[in-house]
Amino acid sequence: MVREISPRFNGLLDHIPGMVYRCRNDWNHTLEYVSRGCVALTGYEPDDLIMNQITAYGDLIYPDDREMVWINLQNAFVQQKSFELVYRIHTRNRQVKWVRELGMSSDGDNGHRQHLEGFITDITDWKMAEEKIQRQVRRFQALRAIDTAISAGPDLQFTLGILLEQIMSQLSVDAAAILLHKPDIQGLEYEATRGFFTDSFLHSTIQIGKGYAGRAAQTRKTIHIPDLTVMNIDASNPLPIEAEGFRVYYGVPLVAKGHIKGVLEVFLRTDRLIDQERLEFLEALAGQAAIAIDNSTLFEQLQDSNTEISVAYDATLEGWAKALELRDRETVGHAHRVIEMTLRVADKVGIRGETLQHIRRGALLHDIGKMGIPDSILLKPGPLTPNEWEIMRQHPLHAYEMLKTIDYLNPAMEIPYCHHEKWDGNGYPRNLKGNDIPMSARIFAVVDVWDALTSDRPYRYAWPECQALDYIQMESGRHFDPQVVDAFFSQ
Repeated sequence: MVREISPRFNGLLDHIPGMVYRCRNDWNHTLEYVSRGCVALTGYEPDDLIMNQITAYGDLIYPDDREMVWINLQNAFVQQKSFELVYRIHTRNRQVKWVRELGMSSDGDNGHRQHLEGFITDITDWKMAEEKIQRQVRRFQALRAIDTAISAGPDLQFTLGILLEQIMSQLSVDAAAILLHKPDIQGLEYEATRGFFTDSFLHSTIQIGKGYAGRAAQTRKTIHIPDLTVMNIDASNPLPIEAEGFRVYYGVPLVAKGHIKGVLEVFLRTDRLIDQERLEFLEALAGQAAIAIDNSTLFEQLQDSNTEISVAYDATLEGWAKALELRDRETVGHAHRVIEMTLRVADKVGIRGETLQHIRRGALLHDIGKMGIPDSILLKPGPLTPNEWEIMRQHPLHAYEMLKTIDYLNPAMEIPYCHHEKWDGNGYPRNLKGNDIPMSARIFAVVDVWDALTSDRPYRYAWPECQALDYIQMESGRHFDPQVVDAFFSQ
């Protein structure tokens, strides 16, 4: 043995940090020699471990790691290769340590390889540092995922769902919930949950200052209940704590820009507590949740403002159309009659979405340019002279001049500006032809003529519908786009 062959060398080995060993290749890792480094590493004296006097080194290997160690040692032994293993051991006082073992097989007394020789060192500090870095990386990735969800859009349910999933996985908690602050009722309502067995509490309202979440919101401080089983039942708290089997509670207020936005609740069904490092991460996630809620609130407010502005704009347009009708008695009700039919035909040709709103506004304002036509021409009871027709035909240009500086109405400009253009290029004011005419104007041209022909005017009675339809069919390919005419007849 090593001690018998070289005492001076063995003395040197005893002063090396870590444990130098020689052992049999068996399940117990039966030691025939071990340096005094085993004391610092395992808590056992060399004589305690040699030949398994008190315990076998194999019994010190962490149960979950022992089979892995055995398989790797046998592979190295058969292949006569050196090996490097990282695993856990239990010390004499039951402390868990991470160790690295470096070694190789060696010849026995009969010349056959039946022993292992190597060196085992304590790498617990290094392993803990590595795991801490990995945790920090995972938590950074979690924060990044939440930040990406916040940046992706205003879908609060989606963002809060991502956040709760990260809390559940990164902190290994059993359940989590987010409550939103409702200023109008001075209360909190559940918005998103994960990990609960029951859902009867989801429609409950918790008043600020009442219940665990209410107190967290009022104090704006994290509340920790280490043992829910010994707390008095709070009637203000709707959570079925007994039914859920909860033991530990954390409530973290969600604060953004100095205002309470809600509360993040975390539950555990065991007595395990959240350490300071993980608690700080939980509070960081709470900060992300507060930002997400604040962003969603701002977006909703912006949407409400945009809706109000849009309603105000449309009311203004309605007022303009009404003013034109009051001036031109011939066209009373005409603008509103053509809107619905224009939208139906637009749907037939495949127009969808926001474009339909622009078409509606364009149809409403199609004759707004007539505001620039003198009364003597607009209200003339008899036929117009060629010069008067020339002036009347300027109303699309007047519409363009009136609307071009209003960005909001630019997409609706096509109908007021182009609805008198003709498919064959003989229209006005620009003599556009075919597909150069905007589709919305081509649609409206058919509907406008239809309504004009089937309505009474001071200078003629309304045409019968069959006569008006025959006229529109006859003008297909000349005045009107044939595709639009087909859509008009199929609506």
